Amino acid sequence: MASAARSSLALRALLLLAAAVAGALSDPTPLQDFCVADPQGACKPASAVVDDDFFSAAIASAASTANPFGANSTRATVSTFPGLNTLGVSITRVDLAPGGLNPPHSHPRASELVMVLSGEVMVGFTSSANLLYSKVIRENELFVVPRGLQHFQLNTGAGDAVFLAMFDSQSPGVVTPTFAMFSTKPAMPMEVLTKTFLMGEDEVSAMRSKFAGF
Repeated sequence: MASAARSSLALRALLLLAAAVAGALSDPTPLQDFCVADPQGACKPASAVVDDDFFSAAIASAASTANPFGANSTRATVSTFPGLNTLGVSITRVDLAPGGLNPPHSHPRASELVMVLSGEVMVGFTSSANLLYSKVIRENELFVVPRGLQHFQLNTGAGDAVFLAMFDSQSPGVVTPTFAMFSTKPAMPMEVLTKTFLMGEDEVSAMRSKFAGF
């Protein structure tokens, strides 16, 4: 009987742990109708909430793609759209010039659903086993990127392309390895970079100079 009780307790502990881990991987469930983000760090008082708190025109206009990547992202996350707070969703518009690339990056707090609005875009991600999954998608087609995996979007069409990236987090975060290596403040130690990329210091310095303006 004691053994059975211990097994039951262990099972309940494992279930509680699994629930805690699952909860840690997503935004928390709201405990009220809404919690409009307040600059002071709490919910905006209900009496002060207005219609515009639930509205954003952030992705209505195209962003300039006049940069080395030929790409630009316009984000509607909780930092710019306070009504998203606690709702567990956000959206980004990405504009791509012909040949434009949204370089490999990851979102540590969200899965991503890509929907092309115009043009054709190759979307791809790599798994933890270094397998590449990719497909060229066109207007109104979808491609999903699992949470935390490194991925990219490349304009493979003849003209401009636009897509929406929808996230299951109000603040998905973004980590771009090239920036994380070559444009950190303070600078990443030279020894780390030379050993990581199997390059000499001159080659690393040349690479670092390309990201100085980012």
